Amino acid sequence: MITFYTYAQSPIGSLMLTGNEHALTGLYFSSGKKARTTPDGTWRRHDAYFDQARRELDEYFGRRRRCFDVPLAPRATPFQSRVLDALRVIPYGEVRSYKQIAEAIGSPKAMRAVGNANGNNPLAIFIPCHRVVGSNGALTGFGGGLEAKQYLLGLELG
Repeated sequence: MITFYTYAQSPIGSLMLTGNEHALTGLYFSSGKKARTTPDGTWRRHDAYFDQARRELDEYFGRRRRCFDVPLAPRATPFQSRVLDALRVIPYGEVRSYKQIAEAIGSPKAMRAVGNANGNNPLAIFIPCHRVVGSNGALTGFGGGLEAKQYLLGLELG
């Protein structure tokens, strides 16, 4: 299956989007610990393919969109999929702790595993892992960097 890619500009930097012929498969930040700015050599650029995703991101950053409609196909293990599903139902402008997500998926002692799954979310923003904070409300790691996480939370909460 061919992986396509494009770039989207945002207030938190350039975002690289990847997808296949059916759905969006990845979002990469240009900064932070999970930054990626260059595509894999086998990927093909296809800007028009991502028009809906870029439009929805623009609407989100313009505070005109609270949830996304673009089809998503994250590559994940069954456990990671349960975590990602729990992230998708966190309402816009609200946060949850890792403990709350672990309880929501029926694995109350799996907070560390939830944190790992959250950190490996391939579709940040679209699947709102930025809405997960520490039990004490502290901002914890984020693939795009803590400044980006703070910006996203401020956008939604402010």
